[in-house]
Amino acid sequence: MSAQDLWQRYQDWLYYHEGLNFYVDISRMRFNDALVQTLRPKFEQAFQSMSALEAGEIANPDENRMVGHYWLRNPQLAPKPEFQQEIVQTLDQIEAFAQKIHTKEILPPQATQFTDILSIGIGGSALGPQFVAEALAPDVPPLNIHFFDNTDPAGIDRVLNRIGDRLASTLVIVISKSGGTPETRNGMIEAKKAFSSRGLEFSRQAIAITMPGSQMDKVAQSEGWLATFPMFDWVGGRTSELSAVGLLDAALQGIDIRAMLAGATEMDAATRIPDIKRNPAALLALAWYYAGNGKGEKDMVVLPYKDSLLLFSRYLQQLVMESLGKEKDLAGTTVYQGIAVYGNKGSTDQHAYVQQLREGVPNFFLTFIEVLRDRQGASVEVEAGVTAGDYLSGLLQGTRQALYENQRDSITVTIPEVTPKTVGALIALYERAVGLYAFLVNINAYHQPGVEAGKKAAAAILDLQKQVVRVLQQATAPLTIAELAEKAGAPAQSETIYKIVRHLHLNQRGIILHGNPGDPGSLKVSA
Repeated sequence: MSAQDLWQRYQDWLYYHEGLNFYVDISRMRFNDALVQTLRPKFEQAFQSMSALEAGEIANPDENRMVGHYWLRNPQLAPKPEFQQEIVQTLDQIEAFAQKIHTKEILPPQATQFTDILSIGIGGSALGPQFVAEALAPDVPPLNIHFFDNTDPAGIDRVLNRIGDRLASTLVIVISKSGGTPETRNGMIEAKKAFSSRGLEFSRQAIAITMPGSQMDKVAQSEGWLATFPMFDWVGGRTSELSAVGLLDAALQGIDIRAMLAGATEMDAATRIPDIKRNPAALLALAWYYAGNGKGEKDMVVLPYKDSLLLFSRYLQQLVMESLGKEKDLAGTTVYQGIAVYGNKGSTDQHAYVQQLREGVPNFFLTFIEVLRDRQGASVEVEAGVTAGDYLSGLLQGTRQALYENQRDSITVTIPEVTPKTVGALIALYERAVGLYAFLVNINAYHQPGVEAGKKAAAAILDLQKQVVRVLQQATAPLTIAELAEKAGAPAQSETIYKIVRHLHLNQRGIILHGNPGDPGSLKVSA
């Protein structure tokens, strides 16, 4: 393609949102007009399906749920008056609570003010708040934030050690829709133990974000926690950042949550337009469809050229992969859909894996996230007439060009600067793109049967562990793994039982291994 033709293609496939000063460029994706024409009927249906979803159609039949994260930033769209009222009241409640914390109207029992937040959640209850904290929190926030986002004991210890004596001035936010999520429950129990060991009253510093009437809500009410905020049945974890899940953490850190919602609202309006070229989310969905042949055949590499957006790729991993990674389509046909997402940041990636991206296996497409403003204030020149920010911009443009020259496709999303408004717009853009793409390939983006299957399998292993311990405690002599499996009523689970006793032994849980742990067949076990 000649330089003139490429310039024309750039103009043809560059989207610009004037109000947000926001660009989406898919000109370096090598689709042709024939594909666009072929997809137009699918897009027309996708736009209609998205409108029905926003109007309150059941979108998650597995759980008989509506999907209404769009209503969070425009309550008037919610199909029921009680939903509208809940959204407005919750936002007011969040702002009022954060104000009372900042003005010291609400104080911890053994400190003069709250200094830290310990946010306990998993998946969307952690990834969204982590991304926003990294992107938007002031350098010196009113409260510093920490996360329990796993059930890793060493990770929990590391966070608690970093908080140290400030635990007495730490606000604990426990986030779980049902209250039964094991990882979150474990984090809560660990936090309670840490408070108790320091002579602190956990309930006087604890907040629950959960569904009214849930198991966690009952615990918070019975123990007299400091506050509770609602989670809504119609908001999934991976689209919950602009609910209390993300907004409370953000408000407490001094982030303008109204601006985040305003940016999302503007982007929502733009992505409702039923015209591919005038809809930035449709452009992304088109590019994704082309890149992977509508089957996810290529990975999405996300490279934000701004340090503060480092966690955007992690946030998108859950949003995209949990939404689109489906075995069956809406007709029940096995299709194995999905788009794998990974990413680093520019220009770190120049010295990490761009070598493979340009010359290695062509199993990906790029998404560059470009930020136009280098910093607040003037920059020093690192060379005559050149700043560090000029280098960053040049490296992005050069990488994009070098990749395209070697038949590697890319999308470029450009924002003026990293602000609450532009971050809200980014969140809304990708939420809609995921939904539109799912409709194009005829899958349900709003359920996650694979996640539930994993949870059930984990619960079965923990039940087996309890049975294994009971058998060993009753045994009068050491047992081989095969004997232990037979007595535990799980003769086909010898490998799992070996892994269970190995873990219990190493963690000094009263299980003794006799013999060589590297030879499972000859190993014997006792309690």
